[in-house]
Amino acid sequence: LRDMPLSISAGVGFIALSGVAVLNGLVMLAFIRDLWHEKGDLYVAIIEGAIIRLRPILMTALVASLGFIPMALNTGIGAEVQRPLATVVIGGIISSTILTLFVLPILYQWAHGAESSKQQSDEI
Repeated sequence: LRDMPLSISAGVGFIALSGVAVLNGLVMLAFIRDLWHEKGDLYVAIIEGAIIRLRPILMTALVASLGFIPMALNTGIGAEVQRPLATVVIGGIISSTILTLFVLPILYQWAHGAESSKQQSDEI
């Protein structure tokens, strides 16, 4: 999108981005799992977990993205190294945040939905 080659610094950005994305996903899933065991209903746990974890995940993404904006807009010395790194991190943080908040809970419901319905039928 920004007409930049994939460089070593962009690769480093992918490594940093993967750490933040995985951490956000693990925090979300651990919270949903704990709510599920506490409340007993997977659907309620997913909805409440996604709502409660919304603000911390958005804050993590916002802080990381805002920190890289000066690097992405830099035109001075070293900008050819800094811009690919910042571009990868900013774009990746935005897309991974959307995936964490919307797609990950859906996948968790899909993966554990049969287990949840089996638990509910055992209780009846």
